[in-house]
Amino acid sequence: MNDSPTLRICALYPSRMNIYADRGNMLLLQHRCEARGIGFELTASEAGEHVDPDAHDLFYIGGGQDSDQIQIAGDMLETKQAALAEAAEGGKVILAVCGGYQLLGEYYELADQKVEGLGIVDLRTVREPGERLIGNVMIEFEVDGSPRVLAGFENHGGRTYLESGCPPLGRVLKGHGNNGKDGFEGVHVNNVFGTYLHGPLLPKNAWFADHLTRLALGGDIELEPLDDDLEDLAHESAIRAAGGGSGLMRLTQR
Repeated sequence: MNDSPTLRICALYPSRMNIYADRGNMLLLQHRCEARGIGFELTASEAGEHVDPDAHDLFYIGGGQDSDQIQIAGDMLETKQAALAEAAEGGKVILAVCGGYQLLGEYYELADQKVEGLGIVDLRTVREPGERLIGNVMIEFEVDGSPRVLAGFENHGGRTYLESGCPPLGRVLKGHGNNGKDGFEGVHVNNVFGTYLHGPLLPKNAWFADHLTRLALGGDIELEPLDDDLEDLAHESAIRAAGGGSGLMRLTQR
C-alpha cells in the first residue's frame, strides 16, 4: 500500500494566464513531488467551469494580458469566487502571480475600466501616472521566523495598495514591488500568496515551492532533501540579476 500523500493542484485559466511562462511553476512542483515519491495531480479549470474547494490542496493562477484579465474576471466572479473564498478560509493554499495577484483584490483598473476582483484579500490595484514597473526584483520573506530571499522579475503598470492590516508577502530589497513607493511586495494572508514575481517564480525559488507544498499537504509533513545544485544556481543567478551580493546570498541558505 502506498501511504505517500498526493499534491492536488487546480490551475485556473492556464490557457490564457501564462504570459511569462508561468506554467513553469506547475512543472517545478510536479518535478519535486515526483522526485520525492509524492503523488501529483493537476487539474485545469477554464471559463465556465466551477471548482470544488475540497477537491484541491493548492489553487494557482498566473499572469495574462490585460484583455485576458478583463475577459476572465467576470467568469471568475460567477463560477469560482465562492469556491475560492471558501478554500482560502479553509486554509487551502492559493498562489496568484501578477495578473492573478491583481484579481485577488477588491478591484483593479485596466485602461479606462474598473474591474471587480474576487475580494479574497483587502487590496486594490490602480493606474497612476508614470512608467511601468519593470526589472529584476527580490524581497525578504520570513519562514518560521527566519528571513529568506525570493527573487524574480516584475513587469506591471498597475500599482497595488494593501489596505490597513493586510500583510505583504515581503519587504523589497531590490526592485519596485507593489507600487514603487511603500517598500512592500505581494500579499500574504493565511495561506493566500499574491506576488508580481515571475519569470517564472518557483524555478527561481525552489525552496519556496517546497514551502507551498508543505502547507498544501498539511504543514507538518517532512520533505525529503533533494539534490538542488541546479536549483540553487538558478536562485543565486536571480539574486545576482537583481543586484544582490554575498550578504543576501547567505539568506538563501537552509
